Amino acid sequence: MPQRKIIHVDCDCFYAAVEMRDDPSLRDVPLAVGGAGGRGVVTTCNYRARAFGVRSAMPGSEARRLCPGLVTVPPDMAKYRIVSRQVMTILRELTDLVEPLSLDEAFLDVTDVSDHHGSATLMAKALRERVYREVGITISAGVAPNKFLAKIASDWEKPDGLFVITPDQVGSFVKTLPVEKLFGVGRVTAEKLHQMGAQTCGDLQALGAEVLVERFGKQGYRLHEMAHGRDERSVVVSRVAKSVSVERTFSQDLPDKRACEAVLPALVTDLASRLARKAGRKPIHKLFVKIRYSDFSTHTLERVRESVAEPAEADYRPLLDELMANPDRAVRLLGVGVRFRNDDAPVTQLRLFD
Repeated sequence: MPQRKIIHVDCDCFYAAVEMRDDPSLRDVPLAVGGAGGRGVVTTCNYRARAFGVRSAMPGSEARRLCPGLVTVPPDMAKYRIVSRQVMTILRELTDLVEPLSLDEAFLDVTDVSDHHGSATLMAKALRERVYREVGITISAGVAPNKFLAKIASDWEKPDGLFVITPDQVGSFVKTLPVEKLFGVGRVTAEKLHQMGAQTCGDLQALGAEVLVERFGKQGYRLHEMAHGRDERSVVVSRVAKSVSVERTFSQDLPDKRACEAVLPALVTDLASRLARKAGRKPIHKLFVKIRYSDFSTHTLERVRESVAEPAEADYRPLLDELMANPDRAVRLLGVGVRFRNDDAPVTQLRLFD
């Protein structure tokens, strides 16, 4: 069984980052989203505000006391949901195994992803660069063999950071990890652990599973496992995959359509492999080709092809011909994919009379 590779991504001060993106005048001031008025509560804030001690869920009055120059803006949830969908779409183009935890963070299981030479570190780097370039906000990422460590890693070098814990580093990393970093350990549990002489995961290892279970029940066993860097939870995908695709961003732009035709067979072969692994016998509804030109403009063309069991190179050539009206235009990214037919969609009958 291959070593699991998990990425956790977390948008940096998400709501505030979106507001700063849309209004550059907010970038150089301490900013809070929410918290206006007498009873308002801070939803989130930027890092300039955090330097004054402002925190999420803090009453606006207290935030302004700590930071007299605090600027507040009202939350715009509709806008944040749009930005969240943009980020999640980028994540899902890398893998279907994405587990969103909220609007601004998610786990990805990239164990079987071959892009970027199969390196989870390079994948995380590419995701961060693409989100910044296409969405205009920064994300921090953590790479590790499991969800628990990946989530800790994403917070290790915030903001705009990338931290990697390789399998051979797990033992030394957790040994000095403060117990407060463990999932589910709040102020009360941390105080109880401190009273038992446990400041770090190394101390928890020394206490042993029996002592922890006797003191904390089932939570004690989870503490024991986390203290050793173990977490067998899988990435839970609640969203049914509607498509599968493969795309490549080239270090040097492909000069023309002829060059695109030359790399098309390899893309289709990779797509077939990914379909066999992920799609099972899902019925294909459409084929599509995606191109990003050297000026970063992106175009996609899709056509209904329901009779195709397994797409071949010949199925994509007509799409490429139609999409590349100018055959001499340089291409930065080329991708191919399929969209599935949704046979599980509920069928509703319209009423004859209202």
